[in-house]
Amino acid sequence: MTGKFDGKVVLVTGGSSGIGLAAAKRFAAEGALMVIAGRRQEQLDAAVKEVGEGTLAVRADVSSLSDLDVLIDRIRERHGRLDIVFANAGAAGAPTPMQQLTEADYNEIFDQNVKSVLFTVQKALPLLADGGAVVITSSIAHIKGIPGATLYGASKAAIRSFARTWSNEFKGRRIRVNVISPGPTKTPLHADIEANPNAAEAVAGMLRMIPAGRMAEPEEIAAAAVFLASPDASFITGVELYADGGLAQI
Repeated sequence: MTGKFDGKVVLVTGGSSGIGLAAAKRFAAEGALMVIAGRRQEQLDAAVKEVGEGTLAVRADVSSLSDLDVLIDRIRERHGRLDIVFANAGAAGAPTPMQQLTEADYNEIFDQNVKSVLFTVQKALPLLADGGAVVITSSIAHIKGIPGATLYGASKAAIRSFARTWSNEFKGRRIRVNVISPGPTKTPLHADIEANPNAAEAVAGMLRMIPAGRMAEPEEIAAAAVFLASPDASFITGVELYADGGLAQI
């Protein structure tokens, strides 16, 4: 039985845990040749066992341009091309009132969420096949006005803007660019947020507002992201798909 991604080379950043790992496993199950990037070697080694033998795992901080160069060189050496980029890696940071934010906070969030996506896609473009797909991870935070999420929400708004611009900029090569915007999801990143005492009330309040009545599983967000990268979404570009249990729209 053939898969939707048979023989396609797929890069997932932040692919060693959470949504990225769930997406890598789903791509692989549909026949993709997987490349995953993450910052922690131990997590990468464990992820390879879940994604499957033959997965290329590269330790890289994708906010570092030199690390990205190494990542792209490894892909070029192994596969010579890319078909799909899921630029998923990012950070949330601790919920912080605006008046307490520092320059270091700004640099951390915008490096991890904006710089990383911009240069991951830029450096992948020479390898990305015409007719390929790019999916980037934003968040409902950029439209909900969540207290304490000044930097996070703004950084994710930039991601949404990237997709609009790149959809036009890359159309000559028929490269589709779309955004997946999750709501609260059971990932290690979200567990870190919940552990912060400043976040407990905000998280509880948000959960009460979700029409679906619960948080998402990483696999549910991954399924939506993989759909956007798939042939099933061949006439979809420049969109933002909210995978949030209805939180952003209701």
